[in-house]
Amino acid sequence: MGDLLSREDVLARVPQQEPFRFIDEIVELDVDHIVARYTFREDQDFYRGHFPGNPVTPGVILIETMAQAGVVAYGIYLYAAETSAEEVEKLVTVFTDAQVDFSGMVKPGDRVTTTARKVFFRRKKLRCELEMTLDDGTVVCSGVLSGMGVPR
Repeated sequence: MGDLLSREDVLARVPQQEPFRFIDEIVELDVDHIVARYTFREDQDFYRGHFPGNPVTPGVILIETMAQAGVVAYGIYLYAAETSAEEVEKLVTVFTDAQVDFSGMVKPGDRVTTTARKVFFRRKKLRCELEMTLDDGTVVCSGVLSGMGVPR
């Protein structure tokens, strides 16, 4: 058995940084699932053009938010548990595919919660079923995302 990293240790190893990190905190984390939260700030640059006077978070940013939690952070945790924290440092996670349905909007100032459940994890490839909700429980998108660890 490898290393069981804490939520804080996993978050510290996520390579995406400001202004492109879309995880504020990891709320739950175990071998079966991850729950992470992020608040979209009103001053984020993409809102200037999407859409002036009626800003909406782009769908591609919502997918990236889900991928950072459900593929990158969760993959770091699972790979460390299978190998070691040192082995995690040798890989970077790349996004490989997505099938996402959008059912709501995320506006500036909204906090979202992403929940991912493992479909499979093998040979450094992770596939998860994910759901993103607003604080009031409204589902804004859901689907299946995959990614894999590749050498740095």
